[in-house]
Amino acid sequence: MRALRPILFWTHLVSGVVAGAVVLIMSVTGVLLTYQKQMTLWADLRGVEAGPPTPGAVRLAPDSLLAIVTARGGTAPTTVVWRNGAQMPVEVQFGREGRQYLSAYTGEVLGTGSVTMRKVFSVATEWHRYLAMTNAQRPTGKAITGWSNMAFLVLVLTGMVLWWPRNLNWGAVRNVLLFRRGLSGKARDFNWHNVIGIWSAIPLALVVASATVISFPWASDLVYKAVGEAPPSRAPEGNAARGATIGASGNASGNASGNASGNASGSASGSASGSASGGASGGAQPAPVATPRLGDVYAVAAERMPDWRALSLAWPKTADAPLVYTVDRGMGGEPTKRATLTVSRNGEPTSWQPFDSLTTGRQVRTIMRFTHTGEVLGFWGQTLAGLVSLGASVLVVTGLLLSLRRLLAWRRRGARVDVPLTA
Repeated sequence: MRALRPILFWTHLVSGVVAGAVVLIMSVTGVLLTYQKQMTLWADLRGVEAGPPTPGAVRLAPDSLLAIVTARGGTAPTTVVWRNGAQMPVEVQFGREGRQYLSAYTGEVLGTGSVTMRKVFSVATEWHRYLAMTNAQRPTGKAITGWSNMAFLVLVLTGMVLWWPRNLNWGAVRNVLLFRRGLSGKARDFNWHNVIGIWSAIPLALVVASATVISFPWASDLVYKAVGEAPPSRAPEGNAARGATIGASGNASGNASGNASGNASGSASGSASGSASGGASGGAQPAPVATPRLGDVYAVAAERMPDWRALSLAWPKTADAPLVYTVDRGMGGEPTKRATLTVSRNGEPTSWQPFDSLTTGRQVRTIMRFTHTGEVLGFWGQTLAGLVSLGASVLVVTGLLLSLRRLLAWRRRGARVDVPLTA
């Protein structure tokens, strides 16, 4: 260990200096994105009166509500979300370009979401994932954040060894486990770096390691191979953009990005705007199709998951496509509380897929996705992920300050050696 420690130290120092600035950006934006789903939904529904318009009013049958939506014309929705509760509106999403909140009782448009809040989180997400690079530069930005995250993982793993004192006596352990008052300069930075590093090491390692499978396809494939499964096939390069939009069930961010509703489908997460028309602008949109016949969607949800909180329908692309629902009794990022229900056009359920019916590889991969945001453990998991992201910001700053002081001290020593001796 005595011979290994210098190697770990220099690996730790070099990794921190090289990737420090990017890690700091990802950590700060990670803090900002901690409660993205809750804050966006709160902003969307602030001032929206979605309760019964009159005492005893009954919610519209889903078929009736969707008939009202399609009768307005324009682009077909991509997702429709019902929430359990008499005061909750129905959310109709139009790709990544907009949404409408409708009265569940009249079908009236009550609002189109908070453009400002979505813009704030959209900018934070762009920095978190791509360093704000756009268009053709995005792959470069993603590669930089991905490899910086790998360097961060090296920092955390080597730090677990370096932060621990060489002499296991209470005085030495106390100096790295507890904050000390009255310190300044190098001593203060060293104390903060060690204390925050030790207390956040394990959750931080989980957050950073889980980001690896989001950043790199080979890391995601490795998860499946580790449990003896073949990795799922991916869409061809030409369909990459489409796959990113359709298949990003609560996509990363770190978490990052989040759908305002926190619904389980996540198909429109990270939307930065909410046009009143529900997406007439903003590029190609799916062509309108016939209104699907849903039947009693509330009964469908209650039968399969009595304590459901959100029920989302991925709008079918063709007139004969089956209806695919996501039933969620969690906050949107808890995969163990989510299931997929497929219903044929004649109203017969054809598939019920709760979390425990998935393959081991799919379960592990999904859990790792939401470990990165902490959502896998619900609100308190999100809080923990936000706190360790805040701690990571302090670790980067104190680490860079310690490295700078080391460099300046080395230069001063070199200057003293170069001074010629006089008689």
